[in-house]
Amino acid sequence: MAQSQADNDVFDEFLNQRGYETSDAGWEENYNKKQCPDCGGLHDAEATNCTVCGWSPV
Repeated sequence: MAQSQADNDVFDEFLNQRGYETSDAGWEENYNKKQCPDCGGLHDAEATNCTVCGWSPV
């Protein structure tokens, strides 16, 4: 059964109230480099996926 956006919003609010991050993961910034949020690997600004662990933003 597919979940509606309203169901997702309620679930996200529940998690947010308990200190969990529910936004989509993205690159972190470290000086002029991109940093992988999963493993912390540093990459050039042009990187589209992590060459250390394989993570990529969806």
